[in-house]
Amino acid sequence: MREIVLLRHGQTEWSATGRHTSFTDLPLTPAGERQAAQLAGRLAGRAFAAVLCSPLQRAVRTAALAGLEITATDDDLLEWNYGAYEGRTTPEIRQERPEWTLWQHGCPGGETAAQVGARCDRVLERARTMLASGDVALVGHGHLLRALTARWLGLPAADGALFRLETATLSVLGFEREQPVLLRWNS
Repeated sequence: MREIVLLRHGQTEWSATGRHTSFTDLPLTPAGERQAAQLAGRLAGRAFAAVLCSPLQRAVRTAALAGLEITATDDDLLEWNYGAYEGRTTPEIRQERPEWTLWQHGCPGGETAAQVGARCDRVLERARTMLASGDVALVGHGHLLRALTARWLGLPAADGALFRLETATLSVLGFEREQPVLLRWNS
């Protein structure tokens, strides 16, 4: 059966320092460019029926450096909207809200896990229709891809908290018989 390949974008200045980055359109760092280019060798020879990508430059550049030809950008692949927490680190936020987690509490002026999950469901529905033609690549962001993986597995989006995901990594969703499964993670 066909596979969905997930690629998280390479390192940015904010990802390197743990700052939440959703709509701030940051470029890759030189290290992020090298990380993304290393993905190309791992994808060499693999054909995709579709490559859907977040429209933000860090994802688009990662796709290009990985040797992928984007067939469509998709706003549903944008990172979790952190609202008032954009650009802040978890320790900074916890100075005001000691018990805060993104997965349980969402962000003021941003999104909840359920809202992100609804976007993930739309992406997965589009990807499933494309799987009949071949494998599909999704290029996006850490928290979004974690929530998307949870939804693929039939879990609530908030269970994406269980899947740590590094920058410029490759993960694969697929099937065991008809059952959606996780084939490879954070590789």
